[in-house]
Amino acid sequence: MKEGKTMQNNVKKSNKESTFFSFLVASLKGISQVMLIENALTGFIFLIAIMVSSFSLGIIALLSSMIGTLIGNLGGADEQDVQQGLFGFNSVLSGMALTIFLEEPYQWLIALFGAAFTAIFTAAMTHFMKKSEIPILTFPYIILTWFFLLTSYRLKAFILSSDLVPQSLANWKLTITGEINWFHGSFNGMGQIFFLENVISGILLFIGVFIAGWRLGVYAIIGNGAALITAYVLGGEHSLIYSGLYGYNAILAILAVSKVFNTENHPWALFSGIAASCLTVPVAASIITWMLPFGLPALTMPFVLCTWLFLGARRVIPKF
Repeated sequence: MKEGKTMQNNVKKSNKESTFFSFLVASLKGISQVMLIENALTGFIFLIAIMVSSFSLGIIALLSSMIGTLIGNLGGADEQDVQQGLFGFNSVLSGMALTIFLEEPYQWLIALFGAAFTAIFTAAMTHFMKKSEIPILTFPYIILTWFFLLTSYRLKAFILSSDLVPQSLANWKLTITGEINWFHGSFNGMGQIFFLENVISGILLFIGVFIAGWRLGVYAIIGNGAALITAYVLGGEHSLIYSGLYGYNAILAILAVSKVFNTENHPWALFSGIAASCLTVPVAASIITWMLPFGLPALTMPFVLCTWLFLGARRVIPKF
């Protein structure tokens, strides 16, 4: 009788360990899905890249992904979607953004609540866009983050970072001065996907992408290069090029258009992805300007708009 109870307890313990491991894997995939990749090892490397730049930000990223995954689980979402990390990536970005762009004493609490609300918003947007067959991408994170940051003008608990200063367009002057460090600009473009301006973090992120697939890594390099060249030729601010703020949207756009959502493997998809990457530069410049009076960051809206444009066009021009 005792042996039977012991075996039953061991089975329960094993099931709990298996459930936790599955939950952890899904959470790591939630981090990798920020770059449209379903790979737990890649997610772990991304997490290390974040922690190299900021340990506390890495903790927020992991907790945010866990929260999003947990909401998907407890809410009865499709198990495959949850295990693929699809409820985690928008929460990761919201948690990190709110931590960076808000100040103490409530930034961590707001960031984690924001991660939870983003998972719910992700579910709603998935339902609304289901018939269009166009992916929601990072749209839930963008809208929720903007809303939370704007509440700082009306609610005392939300304290906006001093780095986000509203500016009048009437007094705006474009300044193009100084040398461009192309080496730093290349890796910062990758790092800025996770709000990081750190060469080592950028290198680790590239490694994580290549582990998921060498083509993904090559496309990321091409997209980043296309954006850097486009920004320079169009006379972009050198400080933005150097810090990678014209590169990260381009990387995500080429991965989405050329690889991840190229379900028919059209040979022209690579050129479409390059075009989308180049287009993110003027779109980013426009959105950055549009957000100046509100003191808000552009986030990944250029990536979302350009990707939607090309994927939508592909419904009518299928070989595009």
